[in-house]
Amino acid sequence: MRYGHFDDEAREYVITTPHTPYPWINYLGSEQFFSLLSHQAGGYSFYRDAKMRRLTRYRYNNIPADAGGRYLYVNDGGDVWTPSWLPVKADLDHFEARHGLGYSTITGERGGVRVETAFFVPVGETAEVQKVTVTNTSDADKTLSLFSFVEFCLWNAQDDQTNYQRNLSIGEVEIEQDSPHGSAIYHRTEYRERRDHYAVFAVNTKADGFDTDRDSFVGAYNSLGEATVPLKGESTNSVASGWYPIGSHQVNVSLAPGESRELVYVLGYVENPDEEKWADDAHQVVNKERAHALLSRFATAEQADAALAELQEYWTSLLSTYSVTSTDEKLDRMVNIWNQYQCMVTFNMSRSASFFETGIGRGMGFRDSNQDLLGFVHLIPERARERIIDIASTQFADGSAYHQYQPLTKRGNNDIGSGFNDDPLWLIAGTAAYIKETGDFSILDEPVPFDNEPGSEVPLFEHLTRSFEFTVTHRGPHGLPLIGRADWNDCLNLNCFSTTPGESFQTTENQEGGVAESTFIAAQFVLYGEQYAELAARRGLSDVAERARGLVAEMRDALLTDGWDGSWFLRAYDYYGKPIGTDAHDEGKIWIEPQGFAVMAGVGVGEGPQDTDAPAIKALDSVNEMLATDHGMVLQYPAYTTYQVHMGEVSTYPPGYKENGGIFCHNNPWVIIAETVVGRGARAFDYYKRITPAYREDISDVHRLEPYVYAQMIAGKEAVRHGEAKNSWLTGTAAWNFVTVSQYLLGVRPEYDGLVVDPQIGPEVPSFTVTRVARGATYEIVVTNSGAEGARGRLVVDGTPVEGNTVQYAPAGSTVRVEVTV
Repeated sequence: MRYGHFDDEAREYVITTPHTPYPWINYLGSEQFFSLLSHQAGGYSFYRDAKMRRLTRYRYNNIPADAGGRYLYVNDGGDVWTPSWLPVKADLDHFEARHGLGYSTITGERGGVRVETAFFVPVGETAEVQKVTVTNTSDADKTLSLFSFVEFCLWNAQDDQTNYQRNLSIGEVEIEQDSPHGSAIYHRTEYRERRDHYAVFAVNTKADGFDTDRDSFVGAYNSLGEATVPLKGESTNSVASGWYPIGSHQVNVSLAPGESRELVYVLGYVENPDEEKWADDAHQVVNKERAHALLSRFATAEQADAALAELQEYWTSLLSTYSVTSTDEKLDRMVNIWNQYQCMVTFNMSRSASFFETGIGRGMGFRDSNQDLLGFVHLIPERARERIIDIASTQFADGSAYHQYQPLTKRGNNDIGSGFNDDPLWLIAGTAAYIKETGDFSILDEPVPFDNEPGSEVPLFEHLTRSFEFTVTHRGPHGLPLIGRADWNDCLNLNCFSTTPGESFQTTENQEGGVAESTFIAAQFVLYGEQYAELAARRGLSDVAERARGLVAEMRDALLTDGWDGSWFLRAYDYYGKPIGTDAHDEGKIWIEPQGFAVMAGVGVGEGPQDTDAPAIKALDSVNEMLATDHGMVLQYPAYTTYQVHMGEVSTYPPGYKENGGIFCHNNPWVIIAETVVGRGARAFDYYKRITPAYREDISDVHRLEPYVYAQMIAGKEAVRHGEAKNSWLTGTAAWNFVTVSQYLLGVRPEYDGLVVDPQIGPEVPSFTVTRVARGATYEIVVTNSGAEGARGRLVVDGTPVEGNTVQYAPAGSTVRVEVTV
């Protein structure tokens, strides 16, 4: 069942009913100001940090769902409704929500009145703009009253939801009915003390009334759907003092048949230097010069339209870096539009702010952000460079890392724990991807501190060395890396032994003396240890490179001996040195992570797809037999049915969910890439389609979440509701699946000296063209594809056949034509 459709030409997903199985959202903003917006106008806004600079309040897990957002109430002669359906829930004659790239439009029509609102964050601005068009579609005159609504958060989102004894006394606002560009409400809570910032909510016309006190607007014991002011049709002109500050403007509109009226609302964030905070000597009136300048840039509908057009052109330019044209429209729309768009969002948000992540508990992940770089670096490499420096600056001198850091301060945060031993190696992965994309080896000489401590700066390459050496010096009795608190799987806690209800597996003190080892980190070390060695060699450090490659070879051998179970790779050794992920166990026999990552790293690959004795082929065939389902590959099988205290959080989930036998989409791409490594493109593409949202659109009633972006998790085959997704948008699946489809299925990936062109997608896509911009040159890559198992492409570059699969980088500004026959 579908609830809308793709509009590929407009690069939008069109939702045609408010009654989707779950709120389907979009992200506005890609620089410093961000908004989450559902198809029912729910969500919230923040500046840079969803915890520390939250502008508007949102209540998670509320009843009804998606309660709280930016709403526009219409009072049409006593008939009160909201064009977003929520919160009033009055039946609409027409509803449509269009989620585009950085913008959304929501249109509702009832009783001869149509209201269309375009929501977006303009390029270069710290504000959300809402351009409203009200049209009288009836054959009679209409006199309407419109009531806008936002509820301000008191900045620190965690404190806002907990410290009521203080917060219900500190709310402050200022009102400007005659601002230079209409009417404006200023949220200035705590501005009198330590804050240098405030929020403004304005409309570009003289309002006929206002409210800034929530209780006055909503009424005692009412929900937002039965708010008193819209029902009565008249604002109270309330002034918030303590309690709950809001922003609401009443605008009366008279329309002849067919007539329209356009309004522009702006929700903005403004900072003032300390010496310019006040407009008066008594320090009572906020300095509004910067706010007025902001509002002047959106004082007319024409200015708003121009800003939206600029935003759309911005995305057109970004998406021109990589595109495909094929006979598979779902493949094209995911590669050309939605997957790259989601990569931008995950780069900006990490795992911090979605409709499943509150923006309070997590900041930017050390591991997460490095992986997100892999799918983002081709879009805006200079921002990727900055992110690498930010991440590395939080690393400890011994090579280990904070698991997360706060985006506002860029400093490490231990609230979610540390000691995840896979973290350090991801810094090598992100840095190598950046250099391959840009050729900018100078980043390796950039001075970068440890733990942001001034005076501790060393070249970035030294940080990579510490990352590499941390794994070398933290190995267990089988020569495999020690797992620490956990590896990529945060819930595989082999040193925790928690028996206390409510205790965090991520922060509880680990027991000392264990020898728990990770085959996943071993495979990661083989892959990224080789990348480190290559970077060392290119810096002229031949001795360093030779030693590193020797250690990588040792780890490869360890994986194939003590890391091998006969038909697949073990997952780990536990605290007592006993294997996990072995056929000898009734539950958790096989785990997905090392099967994909080890083969990605080239471990046990053998002579190709027909080499059935090769460990890689055996492991991948075991995955297909035991882990693959119609909805993707489960993380392990069989799932655990009882709590395994020596394994930690992984066994606390019901069978089939999350890390306990769920389809954790993040790791499916590793197996897909692995299948291309051994030359089985048909199986790889089949796996790809099982988790990719555009191919799941027809089962939206089962999948439930957005059919245009990846989810973190899909319920596994042992779950009650197999195929149901959870945790959409913020997942490493976005970056990894873009790497998978663009670099391995379609087969065009940057290396240090050129583009590797090696398609492996099977016979379902017999021909396609990839356009790839790399280091300023444009490559038009035309592929004729048999899809035969094990077949590799033959390349003709600008009319000349070439040996191998690498196309040398051309000068910036040039165009290179590559013909590939597979």
